[in-house]
Order: sequence, then structure tokens, then C-alpha cells
Amino acid sequence: MLGYDSRIRVAAEAATLAGLLEQDAELDIVLLGEELSVAELAQALEASDEPPAVLLLSEASEAARQLAALPARAWGWLPPDCSEQELAAAVLALHEGLIAAPPALLSALLAPASIETPLEEELTERELDVLQLLAEGMANKQIALQLGISEHTVKFHSSSIYAKLGITNRTEAVRRAARLGLLVL
Repeated sequence: MLGYDSRIRVAAEAATLAGLLEQDAELDIVLLGEELSVAELAQALEASDEPPAVLLLSEASEAARQLAALPARAWGWLPPDCSEQELAAAVLALHEGLIAAPPALLSALLAPASIETPLEEELTERELDVLQLLAEGMANKQIALQLGISEHTVKFHSSSIYAKLGITNRTEAVRRAARLGLLVL
């Protein structure tokens, strides 16, 4: 797809990131498919003196969020079904150190996080202890043993935490508490 634009030269191709890095080519931009690991790329970029720009072809907004956090020179995100012209434009923009993405994808990625309203009633010290252990994935019985309290008391504290956070389950409790800065993850 990149062959039609004479300003773009493909320096190396590989099915895996390791295969690409083994080629020891001087890379200005790495084109990354959905099947390649963003975490693996992060390690490779951190080891690089001059990290390349990265262009992700994916529909997954979570992968793009990870991409935006990479120590890359620039980054871009396009859907896998993009046109040759869109791909070439993104590559040229990345070469100049810009971010490249269609407005619909970029607005989904950059949408402001929902603003958390402060709690009306603060969590007690014991509720914070229980919440921290919930976040670590412990079952009620494990939490009870860890804190030296009964399993019934753990359930009581959990219910109180849910009510104060305005949620209905552990996952939501951990997510909301993390956004409020109540947890050490």
C-alpha cells in the first residue's frame, strides 16, 4: 500500500516485532498491526537511543491508549481498512513528528474522562483496608484472615464501601476508588 508514494521507502518488513528488530534496519516509522504487542514494542522503544514513530492499524481504542503512552517520537492510529492515501498521509505526518489519526478515532481516544464527584461520606480507615484488599483480588475469606475480622464483617464493610462509592460490585468499586485516588495500585 505504501509503494504508490515515491516519498516513502519501506526499509524492513517482518511478521513479528522481534523479526523486524533482528533486521537491524534504521527505522523512522514502525507500522504496527493489531496482532503485534504494544507492550513488546514499549520494551524495544525504551532500549532505543532514537525511538521511531509508531503507526497502529487497529480498531481497538485500548491499544491506541497504550500506544499514546509509548516513548515514541510520534504516533498514529488508523483503521485497518484505511486507504492508500490515508496511510501515506499518516506516514508523512509521523515522519514530521506529528500525531496522525482520523477525527472519529482521535476524538474517542482524547475524549475527556468523566469528572468524578467527591464522596459525600468518606471511607473509614477499615473500609480503605478492605477496599485495598478487594483491589488485590482477595476473596472475603482471605480478607477476613488478613485483617483478623469475621467474613460477615468483611461483607458489612464491602456493602458500606459500595454504598459510599455509589456502585454495586467489586470491579466498579476498585475502578471508582482508583479514579478518586483512594487506592494504591
